[in-house]
Amino acid sequence: MPAEWTPHAATWIAWPHHEPDWPGKIGAIPWVYAEIVRVLHRHERVEILCHDESVREDAIARLSAHGCDPAGYRLHLVPTDRVWLRDSAPSVVFDDAGAPVLVNWAFNAWAKYDNYGLDARVGESVERITGYRRATPSRPDGRPVVLEGGAIEVNGTGLLMATEECLLSPVQERNPGLDRAGYEQIFREWLGVERTIWLGEGCEGDDTHGHIDDIARFVDADTVVLAVEEDPADAGNHRRSMDNLRRLERGGAPPLRILKLPYPRPVVMDGQRLPASYANFYIANGVVIVPTFNDPMDRVALGVLADCFPGREVCGIHAVDLVWGLGTLHCLTQQEPAPRPR
Repeated sequence: MPAEWTPHAATWIAWPHHEPDWPGKIGAIPWVYAEIVRVLHRHERVEILCHDESVREDAIARLSAHGCDPAGYRLHLVPTDRVWLRDSAPSVVFDDAGAPVLVNWAFNAWAKYDNYGLDARVGESVERITGYRRATPSRPDGRPVVLEGGAIEVNGTGLLMATEECLLSPVQERNPGLDRAGYEQIFREWLGVERTIWLGEGCEGDDTHGHIDDIARFVDADTVVLAVEEDPADAGNHRRSMDNLRRLERGGAPPLRILKLPYPRPVVMDGQRLPASYANFYIANGVVIVPTFNDPMDRVALGVLADCFPGREVCGIHAVDLVWGLGTLHCLTQQEPAPRPR
């Protein structure tokens, strides 16, 4: 599996339509999506899944209002339950001959929600649109492997990060009976991973129960940016991030370079802590889009990431409304790597 910063053929998203994901705020969310497309489509094609014809027409209207060039995106009628393609869409890897393959993990809505039948079939539509071969990983006993793209983070040279909270906890358990060694074997077989670094817990407010893409991300083969809460007053994120920092520091040889990303102040809606994290950025061709939260730490986080990606624009996307859906920019995108030269 290539690293996210390698060249892309496209970015895949799904146009928002499921009001219960953003109670009371669904009207604002398509405008955020249009802004995301406005930024991305100048650098790479954006493939947009539309639940039905009315959603397609809404996407056209918002994208046109934002001045998006139709040559930079394509709309596809593909029914979805939700929009989090990082988790419901396949991971793209390259086989031994250099051909792209869709690794179509089983999807069960984070072992939490009941309505996921349409999302579980997104991989079939991506196969039809791209023409790539699609493969479905299974366990030794034949059961499918349930996994989301937000649960794994790779550096493209054989290293992967995941959290114990997400994959090894009995809470929201994706694959009952699959242990640490079992996951590491699956990562070796399907993603070309040689070593897995297990962090502890994800961030406060994360309803996926510990996705890695809210806390720790590779920015090059040897460097990790880690979301760190320095203030003990934010007890949950402080404890979790200090533990994850210690784990990374003893993560093995060769040692990784670790850069700290701050957290914004807690973002709360209707009494619910939301998973607001700058680590949920997305790396595209020529640009990195970063969630921002009207917070003094926005500038600090953008500066850290600008130093990590000197050859790319670093663009903040206002995400206070977006995170009410319990995810932001990395959660809603899925990259399609550019084909490798034969």
